[in-house]
Amino acid sequence: MNTTNVNNPLGCDPISKLLRQFAIPSIIAMLVSSLYNIVDQFFIGNSVGPLGNAATNIAFPLNTSCVAIALLFGIGGASTFNLAMGRGDSKEAGNYIGNSVLAMAILGVIVSVVTLLFLKPILMFCGSPSDVLPYAMEYTKITAFGFPFLILSIGGGHLVRADGSPKMTMAINMIGAIVNTVLDALFVFVLHLGMKGAAWATVIGQVIAALVVAWYLFHYKTVSLFRTCFYPQASAIEKVVSLGAAPCFNQLAMMLVQIVMNKTLKYYGAQSIYGESIPIACSGIIAKVSMLVMAFIIGISQGLQPIVSFNYGAKQYQRVKKAFVLALVSGAVICVISFVAFQSFPRQIISVFGEGSDLYFQFAEDFFRKFLFFIGLCFMQPISANFFTAIGKPKKGIFMSLTRQIIFLLPLLIILPLFMGIDGVMYAGPVADLAATVVCTILVIHELQHPEFSRKE
Repeated sequence: MNTTNVNNPLGCDPISKLLRQFAIPSIIAMLVSSLYNIVDQFFIGNSVGPLGNAATNIAFPLNTSCVAIALLFGIGGASTFNLAMGRGDSKEAGNYIGNSVLAMAILGVIVSVVTLLFLKPILMFCGSPSDVLPYAMEYTKITAFGFPFLILSIGGGHLVRADGSPKMTMAINMIGAIVNTVLDALFVFVLHLGMKGAAWATVIGQVIAALVVAWYLFHYKTVSLFRTCFYPQASAIEKVVSLGAAPCFNQLAMMLVQIVMNKTLKYYGAQSIYGESIPIACSGIIAKVSMLVMAFIIGISQGLQPIVSFNYGAKQYQRVKKAFVLALVSGAVICVISFVAFQSFPRQIISVFGEGSDLYFQFAEDFFRKFLFFIGLCFMQPISANFFTAIGKPKKGIFMSLTRQIIFLLPLLIILPLFMGIDGVMYAGPVADLAATVVCTILVIHELQHPEFSRKE
């Protein structure tokens, strides 16, 4: 073991301590990040009503596309950085950080411009009913200006965590979310600005969080980020993209599934007693509530990443295995608790986001219980996908990230409603969760049987 590994806490501190140290701030950061959408949903639902809730759900795929870019270069940059540091190559590590930041900035501007130029057709493609479209356009034409800042705040947070500063990542997310929440209350409840107020509150919070990330990059601890680190290098970008592809594809898969789900709910909702808008509004709330649970799971997987990457690079394989197993156990406990809560109190949870008709709550309760029936198993896929990415095996990570959303859920959303109507959408969720868990479990068991994980150190 070289001197870098001996002196670096990632290579010598107890695994349980490291996972708490890195995962807890990551969980808090993810929870706070989720609040961006949930806070808007709360204020809009209680001021505008179900049509406003449906509008934020229609706009949500655009937000997801930004998160995909952020994770591509955030997690990809963090993984390549930690692997390089584990090998003792600090110069190469700095280039990964600089190129990741550059790519996020450029792509953020591109997504923002494209959205503003083609706003109406994009929202219609995302499944907007005619009565929801004006609200969705009013909201998105403002939030689109914040896309570059959203990408930098989320992706940059991963780069900050890779520098050994998980608490700073947490602070970055908390600053943005607190600003968003305070301004939401002011703009929506006090100034009565409705959708516009919620949108501007979101953008201002994202701008402030991104500025804090930019400040931190000038004070990086483990390596010095010179100007040359930000010069584009094809080889650095290629490696970053290869290791960030799994979480990126997972987000893109979520975006595609969300669009298909919106269109499916709109079509089959029109043929049911619920109409077009109620199913879309309810599914949006339920998706964002479930994001709170996944914030814990993704936070654990993100906290796991630097521990696994560094120790795998340092060939300390038993520490890698121990960290991974501990992350899985922690995720399982959280998901089982969530299952009990979601099955027991669906109406109470939905009521937080405003009032609605009897049909509205009838559909919401039914959707909540059925679609999230196997939420207790949802820890395996994201933690395992990030594990394979962290050890430098992006192809397996990409495959695992696509199992739930693309391989299983997307076809089920199309096929089951053909036979079951709108109920088919509800049952597609648990079937996909179960199938993805089985596949990921098989791949993980096979990986942990490799010789390096079996021998004693």
